[in-house]
Amino acid sequence: MFEKKPERLFYRIKEVCDITGLKPHVLRYWEQEFKTIRPKKSPKGHRLYRKSDLETILTIKKLLYEDRFTIDGAKRYLTARKNILDEIKTDLEEILNILKKEEK
Repeated sequence: MFEKKPERLFYRIKEVCDITGLKPHVLRYWEQEFKTIRPKKSPKGHRLYRKSDLETILTIKKLLYEDRFTIDGAKRYLTARKNILDEIKTDLEEILNILKKEEK
């Protein structure tokens, strides 16, 4: 999903801006609007984004800029997607439990 993808645990806001093509003020605004973007803060107060934050930011960028969603529409989309993934995870865990019981 990344074009330029340095493999690291954390990325600073400048690196995220370079990778996503977004301005820092846009990222800070999205942090307020989307609960799924929660960068950690370094002891000096710098934002440190995880790879999952980058993937979320790129998804939001696609929804807003390419698919022409509103902020509220993108929030609803992400919430619905998370709910679907949670349901799939629950179903897979149930299947795994059934398989474990059959092994015994």
